[in-house]
Amino acid sequence: MKIAFIPIDNRPVCYTLPKLIAGIDESVDFSIPPREFLGDLTKYAKTEQLFKWLNEIGKQDAVIISLDTIIYGGLISSRRCGLSYKELEKRVFKLREILSEINADIYAFSSIMRISDNNYNEEEKEYWSQYGKKIFKYSYDSHKYRHAKPDVPQEILEDYLATRRRNFEINKLFLSLQKEGLFNTLIFSKDDCAEFGLNVQEAQELEKLGGYTKTGADEIPLSLLARAIQKEIKICPIFTEPEYKHLISNYEDISIEASVKSQIELAGCKISSKEDADILLYINNFKNKQGEIVMKIDTEKFSKEFTIPQKPYMIADVRFANGADNNFVTEFLKNNISDDKFYGYSAWNTSANTLGSLICAAKFKFHTKNYNKESFDKIQITRFIDDWGYQANVRQLLQNTDISLLTEKIKPYEQKIKQIFSYNGEVKYSFPWNRLFEVEIEFS
Repeated sequence: MKIAFIPIDNRPVCYTLPKLIAGIDESVDFSIPPREFLGDLTKYAKTEQLFKWLNEIGKQDAVIISLDTIIYGGLISSRRCGLSYKELEKRVFKLREILSEINADIYAFSSIMRISDNNYNEEEKEYWSQYGKKIFKYSYDSHKYRHAKPDVPQEILEDYLATRRRNFEINKLFLSLQKEGLFNTLIFSKDDCAEFGLNVQEAQELEKLGGYTKTGADEIPLSLLARAIQKEIKICPIFTEPEYKHLISNYEDISIEASVKSQIELAGCKISSKEDADILLYINNFKNKQGEIVMKIDTEKFSKEFTIPQKPYMIADVRFANGADNNFVTEFLKNNISDDKFYGYSAWNTSANTLGSLICAAKFKFHTKNYNKESFDKIQITRFIDDWGYQANVRQLLQNTDISLLTEKIKPYEQKIKQIFSYNGEVKYSFPWNRLFEVEIEFS
């Protein structure tokens, strides 16, 4: 099977992870643009080179494409890009022409512009550092109460709303191409979402027009990659705290139970009973409120025993956002997890991120024609070292992007995980976006 993949940007979870997942099955011919073509925190993607790459890849069975990347220059760029609707419309029509010639199943997604509840402008326009929380409140109140008094200068509010309107109109244009039959699947993602807001209203409007919306963002290309493998897996979700599965995760607008269900379905899989399941999906969910270690938001930690089942299984550790639950990992690693029944662990970023990436890798492993165990093991080593060693522990010890200190502090976690998976190679670390939020793990 030949699959082409255009990611959101050049972060490890967007660029390296899909390559490793596709590498689980050596019969898959996986194409991805050169990393330097993609955007990062400050640079836009090289859209002309991406169009050229897409135009020259030849016949494919499936194309998974982040529309934000090729139209705006990236997910972050979609919030900052200064191009007019007409300029962006030209890119959309150029994309339609190229995709029509490829004659493949096209799996695409476009984000509904997020509204982050903070005053950090690292991924937003400059004025977010002063007015971010106030814009969020205006958005929330205008939806929930049908009116809001903006505590934001008029020119800033007008600029923000104009950017939203432009992006919303582009999304409606994508939806018209969907109705023409261009896309096999088109997803509108609700990135960093709350229960109310202008983004939620836009999602509701797109749904009325026939669009399909989905909570999440970074994991959606991976969910679509799983969907492109047009075979089913029967999955049984099992919650460690079943009486709390109605609670809503941080950065999401639906319950963790609904999030699990939607991730399974988007990946082209089916929810089943424990008896009929191909794979059991254990969800280490939270009580009362999801914790977040880096934000110093605590929650009640896992306090039970965990024995691995006799059937194939995978673990979504979502008790905390942006990192693992130390108690759960400690209990889990008492078991022998390196056998063939183990289909993956994940605890990165939001609940949706964790679930989508986990299910994708599991589906590739389950339906592989030519299994590459090394690729699967590297994914697991990465997730444990990153989500557990780094995000849940070492990140809190760092004040800056000091690689030598990171390498020193993470060594005990690295050694334990490498021993479990019998990996003897060298592991190197870097901060690809020169910030503590994400770390890159490279194998020798």
